[in-house]
Amino acid sequence: MSVQQIDTPPNVGATLQSLRQAQGLSLDELSRRAGVSKSMLSQIERNQANPTVAVVWRLANALRVEMSELLGGEKAAAPSIETVPAHQTPSMSSPDGLCQLRILGPIDLAGQFEWYQLTIQPGGALESAAHEPGSREHLSVLSGQMEVSAAGGTQSLKSGETGRYAVDGPHAIRNAGNEPAVGLLVVIHP
Repeated sequence: MSVQQIDTPPNVGATLQSLRQAQGLSLDELSRRAGVSKSMLSQIERNQANPTVAVVWRLANALRVEMSELLGGEKAAAPSIETVPAHQTPSMSSPDGLCQLRILGPIDLAGQFEWYQLTIQPGGALESAAHEPGSREHLSVLSGQMEVSAAGGTQSLKSGETGRYAVDGPHAIRNAGNEPAVGLLVVIHP
């Protein structure tokens, strides 16, 4: 049996940076999660500091990976169910703040198949320009009421109903009610 000599410590910096960026974490966020200063994280990523075992353990826990993966060893098996924490779900708001879209679909499907949680406050409207020819939206109202205008028609939808319509022309979703309305909006591109 031969013993391999290790002359240098593992290069944690590149692995740490890669894992952090793959999870969409800023240095500030990882610092907060791991309880390791932002300046120490920056030094580790630039290979200007080698972390202690305790720091590697904290970072591995914060990144939800095995210590061996952070140290450059074997990659742990991918989880069978990927979880996106609520605070990491991106969202967009209309300029007046009356509409909010939470982006539920993965970014790699954008432009093909997209889905959102749409919340519209009373009096709010999500007005959209035409999408490419053949595009369709499917709006399922979860609470409240929404009104859809598309292709020259208008239809009111109440909680539990779904509207399906072409969006290759201008279209809008409004809340004409007195309470916030919430729905799931799916956009299918050709």
